Amino acid sequence: MAEAQGRIALVETLRSLDSCAVSDALDMLGLAGAVAGLKPMWEPGRVVAGVARTVAVAPKTSAGPGAHVATALVDAADKDDIIAIDNHGRTDVSCWGGLLAEAAIQRGIAGVVVDGACRDVQECEALGLPVFARGAVPVSARGRIVQRDMDVPIQVGNVAVSPGDLVIADRNGIVFVSRDRADAVLDLAARIVAREAAMGAAVRSGRSVLDVMHDSQFPSVGESLR
Repeated sequence: MAEAQGRIALVETLRSLDSCAVSDALDMLGLAGAVAGLKPMWEPGRVVAGVARTVAVAPKTSAGPGAHVATALVDAADKDDIIAIDNHGRTDVSCWGGLLAEAAIQRGIAGVVVDGACRDVQECEALGLPVFARGAVPVSARGRIVQRDMDVPIQVGNVAVSPGDLVIADRNGIVFVSRDRADAVLDLAARIVAREAAMGAAVRSGRSVLDVMHDSQFPSVGESLR
């Protein structure tokens, strides 16, 4: 029960932030997490946050049926999970589509991140399922790629992702946060958001942005890390 409540609290906190603040917090802590090159396939108009469940994909090399990408994981997923699929950045074949999206919505999945391509974008949008990928392509996975494994460490862009890591995605991009550093990262990100809100208010009040950017009234939150 305590673990489930902790998970809910982390996801709710993450939704109150944005990918830029979380990326800045990771930078200050000397951690990696931001992924370049992935974008929303449709604009969900909100911050998407959740807990990573991972899928590793590989080319189909043998005759006969193979494990269909992500079906077993979607069927076992929990509310607020985010499916992260490692297809090594391939954009010539899809590894996510409309039927999976239908099932994902039924399971309460918060979103999908594909290091590769997806398809059926219009269906995902109609269902309200946020999908972030390197692009869309109509080419089916059938006979081309199969699921190699699930709930294992994967690579998304240049970031190592483990099951249980936190994910935040918005129109700025995607950031992963290691579960064991989540409390420190989210606390720092919240302080960054508060500092920038105060600076924005000062600018709106008529103060010069030059003064605000260098005023000791707004000390760098990184100073507290020293």
